[in-house]
Amino acid sequence: MTKVNPPFRADHVGSLLRPPAVHEARACHAAGELDDAGLAAVEDTAIEEMIPKLAATGIEAITDGEFRRAWFHLDFLEELGGVSVTGAIASSSDSKDTVGVTPPKLSVTGTLEHTHDIQVPDYRFVSSHTDLTPKVCIPSPTMVHFRGGRAAIDIESYPDLDVFFEDLAQCYRDEIASLYAAGCRYIQLDDTNLAYLCDPAMRQGAVERGDDPNELPRTYAHLINAALDGRPDDLTVAIHLCRGNFRSTHFASGGYEPVAEVLFTELDVDAYFLEYDDERSGDFAPLRFVPDDKTVVLGLVTSKRPELEPIDGLKARIDEAGTYLSHDQMCLSPQCGFSSTVHGNEISENDQWAKLRHVVAVAEQVWG
Repeated sequence: MTKVNPPFRADHVGSLLRPPAVHEARACHAAGELDDAGLAAVEDTAIEEMIPKLAATGIEAITDGEFRRAWFHLDFLEELGGVSVTGAIASSSDSKDTVGVTPPKLSVTGTLEHTHDIQVPDYRFVSSHTDLTPKVCIPSPTMVHFRGGRAAIDIESYPDLDVFFEDLAQCYRDEIASLYAAGCRYIQLDDTNLAYLCDPAMRQGAVERGDDPNELPRTYAHLINAALDGRPDDLTVAIHLCRGNFRSTHFASGGYEPVAEVLFTELDVDAYFLEYDDERSGDFAPLRFVPDDKTVVLGLVTSKRPELEPIDGLKARIDEAGTYLSHDQMCLSPQCGFSSTVHGNEISENDQWAKLRHVVAVAEQVWG
């Protein structure tokens, strides 16, 4: 039987639009007008006020909306010893013309170390304010490698890349162990890179950096599995594949076929949050590789635009996916978060809650 609850039949990817108070506090903090404690106090209040709104939609997985982060990945990864944040990355869409920003890239400038618990205090804050299931979203360990490749990893610290991957996996094992000890039972790894390897332009970029895009999925599966090695049986781990979600734009396109077999048969996770909100994600045929004991959370509802998808259309797409795997193995969610970065998507907070209520309503009709 497929392991569910979590993930839930109606679930979400995690990030939510930051309220005005958080934006104002961040601006004051950046200007030196508000100290760290003052910013944290504003974030605490905003999260406390958000949690009952999230629960009221019917969603059972409760996050902090990533209100304490500027980027879904950088705020976590820069807390690892040996990681630096510099420069910017290119995209294969028109997002630079549209929004004028691409995310900075990570560089490894020293030996990787887990020097302190990163997400545990945030987990404890959420868990103390809800009776539902707290969910912790952290970036996939692949985020430390893909965008820069060998050139972004200090050759003196890591002349042998195998040692780099071993140290990176250990950092994640340490963090996951700390989260579990604090009570966390639901973790989501946010991974853009396995999805980027479905995009021809991104695959070519990997070649130009000296990597083999056909081998990278297997390398990354090994890395993620090593990061999860020894995890307890009652810890649910999901992975979310994303093609970019900056201010309602995207960075990559392409169906899952180039990575599907490795993704579904070699990756030791319980569930997959997959983007399927438009044609960029391809068809459902790659789901034929999903084993019977894994769950697929279909991201059929878009977080990029405010209009609600017709219920009959969503149910028809779930039925279409059901030609490749059992309905019992499927759940429903938005394709991504509503605010993968502090900037947020081009929708309103009311739109956001309506989208989540929509996911819950459709899930109830499909699964009861």
